[in-house]
Amino acid sequence: MTQPRNTAPSPPKRRDAQRNRQKILNAARCLFATHGANASLDAVACRAEVGSGTLYRHFPTRESLVAALLREEYQAFHSVLDQALAHEDGWDGLCHYLEQLCSTQISDQHLGVGLTLAVPGDREVEAVRASLREKMVDLLGRAQAQGSLRGDITPEDLALISWGMAGVISATVAVVPGVWRRYLGLTLDGLRAGSAHSLPEPPLTQRQHFRVSLRASEPKPRARRKRSSEPR
Repeated sequence: MTQPRNTAPSPPKRRDAQRNRQKILNAARCLFATHGANASLDAVACRAEVGSGTLYRHFPTRESLVAALLREEYQAFHSVLDQALAHEDGWDGLCHYLEQLCSTQISDQHLGVGLTLAVPGDREVEAVRASLREKMVDLLGRAQAQGSLRGDITPEDLALISWGMAGVISATVAVVPGVWRRYLGLTLDGLRAGSAHSLPEPPLTQRQHFRVSLRASEPKPRARRKRSSEPR
């Protein structure tokens, strides 16, 4: 007689296993932000203070680690977008989104590395990315319909603007922590419908944006150091 199959749900991971998984993700986010998605997995394990075996038990391949990191970061972006969409005024919602994104990056300077990573063929990641884009379409569409946002801005524009602000924050936070607000203000002024002029180039397509993300995740060649002196 065939024994009934055990359909009871598997027990949740032990707390130490969950903690190790998060340590690996945090370490990967930091190293990928600095060295791209091809950073050494041994270096990730070392930074996370876990053994290589522990890393590979959680993430058998580099792609599975990048995909998990992307899913985690995209959820953070979803949360900020949901707050922005709660604003009745579309322009206020857009300002809230960009300001909150920048403020969050101040406390976690490696948040946003997901904007420059890509995992071809991962269905779950692509589904989350598509959902994120739909919310961006809603956010931008509302502000454009209300006449406050220039009509040629696309979700891909918004993604690259967020990417650019992440670079500003990374470069300035240790010296002038609040200066990003100046450049966000300049950016927002450029997005206003009332001051819009025809742009010299069209926006990136979704495919082009994906290819840009792939290239950005590749390791960068090391530049030779040049001696320089700080202006007096």
